[in-house]
Amino acid sequence: MKGLSILAILVARVTTVVAHWNYNNLIVNGQVVGEPYQYVRRTNNSNHPLQLVNSTDMRCNAGGASGTNTSTYTLHAGDEVGFGVEETFGHPGIQQVYLSRAPGLAADYDGSGPWAKVYAATTLANATSNLTFGSEGLLWAPRRTHSFRFVLPGQTPPGEYLLRAEGLALHAAHKLDCAQFYVACAQIRVLGNGTGSPGPLVPIPGVYNNTTPGVLIPQFWTKITDYAVPGPALWPEGTAVQHSVKQLGS
Repeated sequence: MKGLSILAILVARVTTVVAHWNYNNLIVNGQVVGEPYQYVRRTNNSNHPLQLVNSTDMRCNAGGASGTNTSTYTLHAGDEVGFGVEETFGHPGIQQVYLSRAPGLAADYDGSGPWAKVYAATTLANATSNLTFGSEGLLWAPRRTHSFRFVLPGQTPPGEYLLRAEGLALHAAHKLDCAQFYVACAQIRVLGNGTGSPGPLVPIPGVYNNTTPGVLIPQFWTKITDYAVPGPALWPEGTAVQHSVKQLGS
């Protein structure tokens, strides 16, 4: 029995690690561009999550403050962009994307400036209710997918930016400081005639604290019947939270 218990613990640990992920690919107009990590800053954190929301690692992950070893991809405002992972989004939770304009080159920018949120994918929806329930409670649109895509706002002014993917895993988020964040920054150069003003603007860290609704949930994730999406409103104003995920190849 002791041997079986040890085996069960090891299997649980391996399963948990397999459920983790790294964003390694930038997707533009339905295609993966370049090689893994060519346009996405590589972390030195393996695929481990972040759990301290006041850490500067929340910007671009551990080891991601500099992008001098990362290329910057040129695209146009209004292009479809996204992120892919080698694994899948194995835990229940959401995907969000933030955008921050670099004062100069994206490669030299540490993400210490303000950020606007441009994408959020949360729970699945159906025709009769805002939320879909299954044997595990709420069903999460990004769960067990391997990528997501969305349109970079056409109003985005030209310049160089960090495009930050943020996955928030909620399987332990009923406990303080146990929500798991998976983060990575791509470097992009935006062309076009956009004259919008991204906002509301928020700092990272600072956009969340450890008791922010949606970062801390009221009970174990299979028991919750509603979910408050953390963070600012989406830009442009009126952009809807997504209840399905457009994957690569779909």
